[in-house]
Amino acid sequence: MLNFNYSIPTKIFFGKDKIDVLAEKVKNLGSKVLLVYGGGSIKKSGLYDKITGIFNTNGISFWELSGVEPNPRISSVRKGIEICRNNKIELILAVGGGSTIDCAKVIGAGCYYDGDAWDIVVDPRKIDKVLPIASILTLAATGSEMDAGAVITNLETREKIGTGHKDMAPKFSILDPTYTFSVPKNQTAAGTADIMSHIFEVYFNNTKEAYLQNRMAEALLKTCINYGKKAIDEPENYEARANLMWTSSLAINGLLSYGKDAEWSVHPMEHELSAFYDITHGVGLAILTPHWMEYVLNDNTVDKFVEYGVNVWGIDSIGDKYEIAHNAIKKTKEYFVSLGLPSSLREVGIEEEKLEEMAKQATVRGKLGNFKPLEAQDVLNIYRAAL
Repeated sequence: MLNFNYSIPTKIFFGKDKIDVLAEKVKNLGSKVLLVYGGGSIKKSGLYDKITGIFNTNGISFWELSGVEPNPRISSVRKGIEICRNNKIELILAVGGGSTIDCAKVIGAGCYYDGDAWDIVVDPRKIDKVLPIASILTLAATGSEMDAGAVITNLETREKIGTGHKDMAPKFSILDPTYTFSVPKNQTAAGTADIMSHIFEVYFNNTKEAYLQNRMAEALLKTCINYGKKAIDEPENYEARANLMWTSSLAINGLLSYGKDAEWSVHPMEHELSAFYDITHGVGLAILTPHWMEYVLNDNTVDKFVEYGVNVWGIDSIGDKYEIAHNAIKKTKEYFVSLGLPSSLREVGIEEEKLEEMAKQATVRGKLGNFKPLEAQDVLNIYRAAL
């Protein structure tokens, strides 16, 4: 196991009616808030009225940035920065899923940066200070409610890039599973695939001594497998929603990656799909993941796939290693399909035309991953296999 420094600073308030702490926690950080949210689902659910009622009752002034996109745009970040600067905002409260929270994080960082906000996405070393961020989660998927990263899209340059800074981690996040009851089936499915992909990215890894992290990863994967379909079939099943919500946070808050040399592969490949075609992130991950698994399966990696197949899917350990590995990959693909997710790029309107350009863009900063490092041609091969 590698050396590491442990710090997960976000305070979590988990469970029904935990919004009751909102006023106190906000006022500890300031009384002028930018409320950031997406397409209006929080108004339909009544959550917007609940939040604004708490603000009005407690003398908390607020401004709004609505309409944050599923793949959050740098244009929305720029609008948010302008609101914050013009009104001397003291706290940004993101209400929604990962896209809304990611947008809020970069707004917070951009407030203290003199240049264009896209600069700090491309080069997070330019981030010096971040306005305090908090979140109320309404979609279990990205884990952004408990990590220090964000992914932003620039449609003009057709780039989708991850950035991060330790101070971008939310100061607190409210996780009430009942707020996810109204999430549509397709978003629940995509969110489950996203959670699982976060775990895969650090589970399939060459650090051999991280036994504990691997067992935790397997437990989280089994939780997704157990509850993903239940949450789709029974949207108000609190047990299912609660377990998925907590898994989304634990999957990417650092707990699984501490002590490992983890570099991601499938996420940067999918970012190009979203940047070029604006597809749902979790959908792209579900399509690419089984094809990536097959592509990286070799004599050096097969034991890890056997471990995955036996410990996660319950496949009999007695038998040919490659047969177990292929079976585990097959079960992964079948599970995504059972959630109603597409299994090919053509199903989401992606053809051969831009694959080569996307493969080059995905590797513009170098090879992807270290489980089996991928060059542009490797990425192209995976894209083609996923057609």
